[in-house]
Amino acid sequence: VPLARVLVDAGLPVLEVTLRTPAALDAMAAIVRDVPGAVVGAGTVLRPEDFRAVEATGAVFAIAPGTTPKLYEAAELTALAFLPAVATASELMTGLEHGYRRFKFFPAEPVGGVAALRALAGPFADVRFCPTGGIDAEKAPAYLAQRNVATVGGSWMVPADALAARDWSRIAGLAREAASLRAG
Repeated sequence: VPLARVLVDAGLPVLEVTLRTPAALDAMAAIVRDVPGAVVGAGTVLRPEDFRAVEATGAVFAIAPGTTPKLYEAAELTALAFLPAVATASELMTGLEHGYRRFKFFPAEPVGGVAALRALAGPFADVRFCPTGGIDAEKAPAYLAQRNVATVGGSWMVPADALAARDWSRIAGLAREAASLRAG
């Protein structure tokens, strides 16, 4: 909750809590309850049953690092906004068949980064992406300059050492810088 407050106050209200620890669902519920202005969702959604558990926290979106037919089916049965991930044109076409036009592009840097997004822009002109994976403050502007990128995701504004030290001032400064990034 303290981290969420810092991020929201610094201009980053959309908060993805990854489902990588047993505390994730409780953390989402606490942020939803205690941090006005936070737009809370789950990342690392891997199983269909994750949708129900996330929805029960009061969170409003779910993001997967990849997408399967069962995840697409489960997403249709929930009120959560779902951002499926793609790394290839074939995965993107499968998502289009399911009615999606917005995707997480993951892992962005290892699968070609900005060059890959430029290549996808031609045949998929009506698709928008949220690239994540290997993006930092220096790389983000190049991504944001792409016409098919709506936003970028990352955790560079929350360095592990600053989080461990509860250095909210440092995190707030990095979050304000991230919130002010514009396409260059």
